[in-house]
Amino acid sequence: MSNFAKPQVPQFSMEVYQNTYLPEGGREVNAIVTVTSTGGTTTLSGAAPDAAVVIMVDCSGSMDYPPVKMRNARDATAAAVDALRDGVSFAVVAGTHQAREVYPGGGRLAVADGTTRAQAKEALRKLSPGGGTAIGTWLRLADQLLSGSGRSIRHGILLTDGRNEHEEPQALRAALDSCAGRFTCDARGVGTDWVVKEVTGIASALLGTADIVADPAGLAADFTQMMEGAMGKEVADVALRLWTPMGAEVTFVKQVAPAMEELTTRRVEAGPRAGDYPTGAWGDESRDYHVCVRVPQAAVGQEMLAARASLVLPAPDGGTPQVLAQALVRAVWTDDLAASTAINPQVAHYTGQAELAQVIQQGLDLRKSGDIDGATAKLGRAVQLASRSGHEDTARLLAKVVDVVDAATGTVRLKAKVTAEAEMTLETRSTKTVRVKK
Repeated sequence: MSNFAKPQVPQFSMEVYQNTYLPEGGREVNAIVTVTSTGGTTTLSGAAPDAAVVIMVDCSGSMDYPPVKMRNARDATAAAVDALRDGVSFAVVAGTHQAREVYPGGGRLAVADGTTRAQAKEALRKLSPGGGTAIGTWLRLADQLLSGSGRSIRHGILLTDGRNEHEEPQALRAALDSCAGRFTCDARGVGTDWVVKEVTGIASALLGTADIVADPAGLAADFTQMMEGAMGKEVADVALRLWTPMGAEVTFVKQVAPAMEELTTRRVEAGPRAGDYPTGAWGDESRDYHVCVRVPQAAVGQEMLAARASLVLPAPDGGTPQVLAQALVRAVWTDDLAASTAINPQVAHYTGQAELAQVIQQGLDLRKSGDIDGATAKLGRAVQLASRSGHEDTARLLAKVVDVVDAATGTVRLKAKVTAEAEMTLETRSTKTVRVKK
C-alpha cells in the first residue's frame, strides 16, 4: 500500500473573452480562453501528490570554474530534496557526457521521508565535476526512471552551466521528442556559458519553465521554489480539446499566460473534427490560451458555434476521457461597423505580448549578427510594447541592453557594452507575459 491518499482533482473552470461579431465575409474568429483550477486536496491539506521527480544536475568539467558553482549546485539540489513532501518518489541524476544515477541507484526511485532525504544529501556530497555535456542522455535516463514510477505526475528538474557539446543537436531533439508528453521538466541555466535556445527549447518541449540563475548563489532559492511548484501539481496530462463544426478549422492555439507557448503543431486528433493540445500538469493556477478559428463565410444576421473548447483528462484504461470544463467560441455576422471592428481587450493585449516576445528575439539575433540598425528598430518596438502593456519586468531588462530615449515612441540607442547576463536574461525571459487587467 502506498502511504499517500489519491488527491482530489481540482475544480476547473473556463471563460471565453472575444468579440463575437464579424463583418459580412469575415472568417477569422479570435478568442482568449482562460482556464482556472482551484481547490485540490494537495494544495488544501499539504498532502503528498501522486508524483515522481528526477533532479538532473550538471557535473561536467566546466562546473569547476569557479569551484563555488558545483558547491552551489550540490546545496541547491539538497534544498530541493528538503522541499519534497513525504511519500513522493524521487531520484538524483548526475549529468556529464553520460547520465549516472547518484541516488538511490539500481534503476529505481526512493520514496521521500526523513531517512531517504538524509541519504540523498549524503550522496550529493560526493558529486564532483568532470567530463562533458550530453543532455539528451540525462533526459532519457530521467524518462526511464519516471516511467517505472507508477505515479501520475512525472516531473524533471534540469540544471546546466554549458553548451550541449558532446552530442549532436539532433540527438537532443530526438530525446526531447521521445520524452514529450511523458514528463514535464523545468530547466535552468547557471552562469552565462550556456545556450539560451537549448535551455528554453528543453522547457518548451517538455511544458516546463526556463530561467537563468546568473549567480550560482541564487540556485538554492530557485530550486526550492521549483520543487514547491512541482509539489503543488495535482493532475497530469490535461489536454485542451477543440471541436470545430464542418467547414471551420483551427488556425492556431497558443498558451499566452503565464508565458508564450506555441501549441498548434502539437495537436493530436481526437475524433471527428476534434483535436487535443497538451497543457501538462495543473495545481491551483490560471492560464490563458489564444485560439484562432477560420470559419466559413456567412451572411449578415447568421450565427454559428465556431468552436467548443473542453479541458479533458484521459482515462487511465484508454476509455472515455473525463471532461473537466467546457466553453463556447461563437461567431455572429453583422453590418454594424462599430461592433465588427471592435477588438476585444484581452485579444489585443495578448497579440501585443506575442509581438513583444517576437521582436525581442529578433532584435537580439540581429544584434549578435552585427545588424545595429535592425536590432535598434526591433528592440525599440519592444520597449514601446512593454511600456504600453505595463510589462515592467521586461522594460527593466530591456533598459540593460538599450538606452531608452522615449518609451512611448520606441526611440532607443543600443548600449555599447552589454553584459552576457543582461542579454541572456532578456532572451530567456522574453516569453514571460503579464496578464491583462480584467
